[in-house]
Amino acid sequence: MKLVWEQLADGVFRCRLPFLDVTVGLVYGRDGVLLVDSGTTLTEARAIARDVRAMADREVGHTVLTHNHFDHVLGASAFGGAQIYCAPEVAETMAEHTAHLRADALRYGADTDEVDRAIAALREPEHQVRSAVIDLGDRTVSISHPGRGHTDHDLIAVVTGSDKPVVFCGDLVEESADPSVDADSDPAAWPATLDRVIEAGGGNAVFVPGHGAAVDAAFVAAQRDWLRRL
Repeated sequence: MKLVWEQLADGVFRCRLPFLDVTVGLVYGRDGVLLVDSGTTLTEARAIARDVRAMADREVGHTVLTHNHFDHVLGASAFGGAQIYCAPEVAETMAEHTAHLRADALRYGADTDEVDRAIAALREPEHQVRSAVIDLGDRTVSISHPGRGHTDHDLIAVVTGSDKPVVFCGDLVEESADPSVDADSDPAAWPATLDRVIEAGGGNAVFVPGHGAAVDAAFVAAQRDWLRRL
């Protein structure tokens, strides 16, 4: 699998996976490597791991899972040496609701065998958090839960220490389609949550949606206004 990585800032990259245009983020500094989300399958995740070794000359040491949907978590076990950070709801889903993950993945057209292998390999995350700070030496990744929106437990990851701030938003922001509003979502709370996302990065930050191209604060504000009109 050939992946294309886009540099967003010094030591900060992202790639758009072919399946569902899912974004995976990569941050590396002097003392470590961090991944944001993991894709749907072990095949995707192993391709990411190979690229990370080539780009950063080391293995992934930390993985942040932004929320509990299958396309963001099922590849997580491919990074065996990484400490997983996620909300408690994500850990619960990975342990107790794998049938739901499987059904969702198959409904969106994922390969059955690939999904079953990924689910069989899932392991318990080491860190169930609402907030955390990970020091990579010359870069810092601050994890936080800005509020309810796409789900009731969305996490964002704000990277500082590079030439510009970068905010990995998960599916609180989407660029390749309208935000996905489903039974897990809280449309009434979502706009205020996006205000906090903008505040977390600042007006000059790069904001990285869970799907689609990287955007600026004005795009996030426009999406906030679209949600207010729902």
